[in-house]
Amino acid sequence: MNHAAGLAGEALAGRLGIFARTFRRETPQEVAAAVAQAGYPLAHWNFAAIGRPTLGGDVGQAQVAAVRRAFDGAGVAIPSVSATFNLIHPDTALRAAQTAQAVRLIGLVPELGAEVVTLCSGTRDPGDMWRAHPGNLAGDAWSDLRRTLDDLLGAAGDAGVRLGVEPEPGNVVRDARAAARLLDELGHDAPIGIVLDPANLLSPETVPRQSEILAEAVDLLGPRVVGVQAKDVATSGSPAAGAGLLDYPALFRQLARLAPVPVIVQDANERDAARVRTDLLRWHAEAGALAEWRRRHA
Repeated sequence: MNHAAGLAGEALAGRLGIFARTFRRETPQEVAAAVAQAGYPLAHWNFAAIGRPTLGGDVGQAQVAAVRRAFDGAGVAIPSVSATFNLIHPDTALRAAQTAQAVRLIGLVPELGAEVVTLCSGTRDPGDMWRAHPGNLAGDAWSDLRRTLDDLLGAAGDAGVRLGVEPEPGNVVRDARAAARLLDELGHDAPIGIVLDPANLLSPETVPRQSEILAEAVDLLGPRVVGVQAKDVATSGSPAAGAGLLDYPALFRQLARLAPVPVIVQDANERDAARVRTDLLRWHAEAGALAEWRRRHA
């Protein structure tokens, strides 16, 4: 797929979403209404949006059905659901309990209409699942990741959904190369893909090499990317898209080499959600216009 075709062939507006937990409310109806009001046709679901645990250990089919009805009624689709927990937590009993909860949740995901269940790959840090730890580089960390994934992959296969692992700098799968290794080991038939968050692959120091780093990620992971997340890079924290250092038109030119997938806004607050949507659509259009100009003048 060339850049111009990728940017022009599938409008971003219809595949643009936001984390549902951006709009924390008491009921799914209130969350869905807030997502729709901000202009998003998609929402990445997390039970934390209604004050429940992410893994949904205290929800049943009735609550899941209520979420689906609420979002259908608001005209908002749910392409993906969070089942994020620490896949290599050093407390093996806790890890086993959370794995069982995630397996149960994966079985419920089709009722929400979602096709992807998102995960982080975990860390040996016992207190923060996104904080780096020296033990993440040890062979036993990778082995534990694979063992946990075996249970989750079985559940995903049974449910007819895919797992989406997000490379995170503080996790075992910390970059595009580690993600490619995982996919290669699991094989093409495994129900797993990658959630690509460009900001996770960059730092303030490496932003000047943005195009090079993201080109490598797309080269390595392209056919297996099941979703993209949109936030930004700053010297501290994770700001919303447009509030940091990323060149988003250049980023969209790289992403044009991917098959069209949901683009989900992360780390925007309620007041900024509509602005982020407008900016993403504008940057996408700018990237498309430049790609078309280059094609015509090649």
